[in-house]
Formats: sequence, structure tokens, C-alpha cells
Amino acid sequence: MTRRSKSSRQWLHEHFSDPFVKRAWAGGWRSRAVFKLEEIDQRERLLKPGQFCLDLGSAPGAWSQYARRKVGHKGRVLATDILEMPGITGVEFIQGDFREEEVFNRILALLPDRTVDVVLSDMAPNMSGMDVIDHPKSAFLGELALDMSARVLKHHGNALIKVFQGAGFQELVKAARSKFTRVKLLKPEASRARSAEMYLLAMDFLLV
Repeated sequence: MTRRSKSSRQWLHEHFSDPFVKRAWAGGWRSRAVFKLEEIDQRERLLKPGQFCLDLGSAPGAWSQYARRKVGHKGRVLATDILEMPGITGVEFIQGDFREEEVFNRILALLPDRTVDVVLSDMAPNMSGMDVIDHPKSAFLGELALDMSARVLKHHGNALIKVFQGAGFQELVKAARSKFTRVKLLKPEASRARSAEMYLLAMDFLLV
């Protein structure tokens, strides 16, 4: 049996001791990430009954679970990820990389013109631990989410996008401000203090 490294043991201890992990298990949520969305939603009233929500980078599905509950039976949630995601009742799912034309077109085929109210993106790259590599990758995913938002959101729609402070961060914020009336940077309590992750909340999309 392979012995775990000291860093792996420390990570496992921290993970299973994490109060947000315990709350997620108890509540039937697929990951602790749900509490990041929940805090922002409760503060900003992002998700409402009857809305159409697009969830980018959705696996394992906690944000889609939460969005489904908030938009209700009259709302709609479409989720997509490169990874597999076990089904969630009431959530449509497309597996694939939306940078690929075939996948992108499959997503657009399910999005009637300019009917999306909210775009969610909790996408993050596989981290190498080297900022010079990780930050540009993170910024690129943020740009993809922002570009998709500009493509599908209805007038006055909103987007919540995971971002990382570092290379490309300020340029991404500037791009968001050119497309939305209000832009906020938020760090919910469930985001680990040592992490460079934040959430860019872009509200009131300017359809021009």
C-alpha cells in the first residue's frame, strides 16, 4: 500500500476537519463550494425564481444543485463541464470543452437568443503551485466565462465568475466593467484565507 506524503496527510486532515465540508455532507450538497455561492446569493440576491441560469465548469454539481433550488420549477439550469457530472433532477447537462466548436454549438442550441438571466462560473485550472503558470491559466478561464456571458446574457443579466489575483486579474476586471454597469469583487467566508481566489460579480449587463 502506497504511503501518503506528509503534505497529502495534512491536506486530508484539513479537508475532513473543515466545517464547510461537514455542512456540505450533512446538507446533501456535492461540495463545500455551495456555501460560497450561497453567501454571495444571500447578500446580492443573485438567483430568483423563474430565472434561466447557465453554470460553467459545473462538476461536481453543488452550484447547479443550489441554482436549481433557487430558480424553482419555473426556472431552468443548464450546466456544462469537461468532467462527468452525475445527473441532478431538473438540471440539463452537456459534457465537453465549450472552447470546442461542436460543444459550443450544442450549448447555444439549448439557449434561445438572449434568454439567460445569470451565468455562474466556478472554473479553475489544475494548479501546479507555480504562480507564473497558474495565474495566466486562471485569467484565461475568467476571460472565457466573461466572453460567454457577453454572448448569452439578456439585457440587465448578471454573471458570477471565479477569478484569481495575479497576472491578468486587473485586465479581466477592466473588461467586465466595460460590459456591465456594476462590478464587485467578493471573497466569501468559505473561500480559504490562503487562496488567491475571489469572485467577480458583474451586474446589469449592457446589451449594445
